[in-house]
Amino acid sequence: MTSPLYAFEITLQSQPAEATAGPPLADAWGTWPTLDVPNKELLASPMAIGFDAAFERLAAIERLYAEPDGSFVWTCSRTGDGAAPTWWQVDGNAYERGGRVLLVDLKGSCPPAEFDRLLGAFGWPGQPLMMQLVRSATFLDEATFRLHAAARGLVGDGKTLRPS
Repeated sequence: MTSPLYAFEITLQSQPAEATAGPPLADAWGTWPTLDVPNKELLASPMAIGFDAAFERLAAIERLYAEPDGSFVWTCSRTGDGAAPTWWQVDGNAYERGGRVLLVDLKGSCPPAEFDRLLGAFGWPGQPLMMQLVRSATFLDEATFRLHAAARGLVGDGKTLRPS
């Protein structure tokens, strides 16, 4: 049996300690608790990891191709034990500020364990992260994001997030 895929269009950012509960978000996949960052200047705070260090970590992931400008693509196509083939892809672009990763745009789908590997390149789990849903411009904490991404994956939304 294949594992479920996360499906997402997000901006990954450092989660400020000052983030508070925001109003709930209702979308096509459910109702979700959100985060609010009252001091918007905190959104310009980079992650703890250096940009070059993050890209060294990304480059170590098999099937992931990273460019020095911050763009990368990670793809997988495999057939399992007689089950339907699994195909997923994550497209990303990391931005830097002061030599550190400021934020990362991510779009695509992948299994949860692979998403953990991707987050690890950016200092997770030591680095608290939040995810901004691109379509609604709403911040979610990591746990809520995972539920949201799984809900999108269950309905096959990941297929609409990859190139034809």
